[in-house]
Amino acid sequence: MFARVSTYQPGPDSSGAPSDDTVNRVLELPGCLGIYYLLGKDNKSLSITLWEDADALAGSEQAAGKIRTETSAEQHMQVLGVEEFEVLTRHLKE
Repeated sequence: MFARVSTYQPGPDSSGAPSDDTVNRVLELPGCLGIYYLLGKDNKSLSITLWEDADALAGSEQAAGKIRTETSAEQHMQVLGVEEFEVLTRHLKE
């Protein structure tokens, strides 16, 4: 599994939360396993998307970039960075 982590700085009139449309567009991308949005105390937000494999991660790059650009403009957020990671472990409490 792989992850893409995008960091944002929401503007003063932004909640930092994505629209349902944004979430659905990301989840519809081939190989997407899920998405998390987080808002920190310092008014930074993160999106974490999870991908089946390296090919799905690479294949989503262009479409995800378009969604990120459109969403950040709509939500008045500045994109601070985008990083990609291999997920080495995953444990969820049931």
